[in-house]
Amino acid sequence: MIQEIELFLEFLRHEKNASFHTINNYRRDLEQFAVFCQKNKVSLKKVEPTFLRSYLATLYERELKKSSIARKLAALRSFFRFCQRQGFIGYNPAEVLASPRLEKKVPTFLTEEEINRFLDRPSGTRPLDKRDEALLELLYATGIRVSELVGINLEDLNLSHRFIRVRGKGKKERLVPFGTKAEKKIRNYLKCRWQINRGEVEPEPLFLNYRGRRLSVRSVQRVVDKAIKRAALRRKISPHSLRHSFASHLLSRGADLRVIQELLGHASLATTQKYIHLDLKRLLEVYSKSHPRS
Repeated sequence: MIQEIELFLEFLRHEKNASFHTINNYRRDLEQFAVFCQKNKVSLKKVEPTFLRSYLATLYERELKKSSIARKLAALRSFFRFCQRQGFIGYNPAEVLASPRLEKKVPTFLTEEEINRFLDRPSGTRPLDKRDEALLELLYATGIRVSELVGINLEDLNLSHRFIRVRGKGKKERLVPFGTKAEKKIRNYLKCRWQINRGEVEPEPLFLNYRGRRLSVRSVQRVVDKAIKRAALRRKISPHSLRHSFASHLLSRGADLRVIQELLGHASLATTQKYIHLDLKRLLEVYSKSHPRS
């Protein structure tokens, strides 16, 4: 099964443009299942729904979180679907299995006041400080994913019209606008970017690490952690929280949900709708002022 798993991961990497994080998770989940198959002497072609249910039962016995089990099942579904298309198996045995019911989590986001504290506090005068200010401002200004941020090249940036070309999931490209504050901080960074540019990477990444190479997702996490301490925010915030904040603040100021969906790069409107309940107070105020019998 290991050979088929490698082929599947290559498919995710080159055809689906999956992130490094996603590929690593799928590799770990599928290799774990392969070990279970080996222990039970079950080959790929002999996997049936009943066998998969017994595997899921072992995961529940280990008291894994439902979200982790759901992710492992999603990995198996995708893997078997790939194997079916390639002719390795006759059908997808994971298709009939129901995913565990997950609790709906409220996305973590910052208030507008916290965002101002987070983004407006100066970080320093070094080129890397200017880089950090620019990438944090761009994350909030556009709502893009961190994996999309680190994939931006200089050629994707249009400062005069203030938009960037983003490569999202499934290699889908979209144009995302940004504001004047992000433009200013990006221009400040570009003025000193040459000091850390080694000219060894093609195409040229917008955001570089101290070695002049493309910045990594983990490095962005460290930049966010440092900014949290600087702003004295006393709660756990991730780079994804800036994406949630972007969507929540647009919604609270009257932006159309479908526009937010397009900006975030969501394939389904249902994914974007989780932000609606975050601004229930404002919705109630609009209802009270607008409904004739409120």
